[in-house]
Amino acid sequence: MATKLPNIVQEHFQIPDLSRLQPREMQHAPRILVLYGSTRQRSFSRFLAEEAGRLLVAFGAEVRFFSPSGLPLPDDAPDTHPKVQELRQLASWCEGMVWSSPERHGAMSGILKAQIDWIPLNFGAVRPTQGKTLAVMQVSGGSQSFNAVNQMRVLGRWMRMITIPNQSSVPKAFQEFDEHGCMRPSALYERVVDVTEELMKFTLLTRGVSSYLVDRYSERKESAAELAKRVQLNRAVAELGR
Repeated sequence: MATKLPNIVQEHFQIPDLSRLQPREMQHAPRILVLYGSTRQRSFSRFLAEEAGRLLVAFGAEVRFFSPSGLPLPDDAPDTHPKVQELRQLASWCEGMVWSSPERHGAMSGILKAQIDWIPLNFGAVRPTQGKTLAVMQVSGGSQSFNAVNQMRVLGRWMRMITIPNQSSVPKAFQEFDEHGCMRPSALYERVVDVTEELMKFTLLTRGVSSYLVDRYSERKESAAELAKRVQLNRAVAELGR
């Protein structure tokens, strides 16, 4: 191996272990956080999010929603702001997420993007999104589009999340929800059922092993190097103290 891979540090090179990828029995229901990208009173992205939430509960999940109303723009308030703290606590609590956005000017809404921007890649040693599952959904006022879900997929990858293959895009959303905000029966509704079912399966499959799934050679090597530096520094300080 050393002659074939001369640039590999052997002590940090690990062959994937199938036994460590077996789904683990966990006592609590899968924890899903639902984010939506509008503060309108009659918001179709919220209706879609709530529809997904009802389905996820029926599939056995514990679901919590975050209301973006009152959340400041990123960097326009300290991260001690109550809404920011609420969002970050929910991001740490959950094992999977649903993002539901309207399409505005051919893109996801700034309201949803602001929520994602307030969730950092790490809180000290804790990475609140890495290895967690994600389902993406969008609503449009006109014909069907996939601009918003495509953007959310890019963000999901950037947040190091496991974005499931299926997704939902609801065109002419004003026709798809009744006066109570419930989705009418249709092929579009069936797709939402498919997405939530798939999210549950991926969450059940990965939530107990997500830390192993995202354990990387480069980070093991870097962590070891940082540890060595700290040991050397401690020794140097001890020497100076003698």
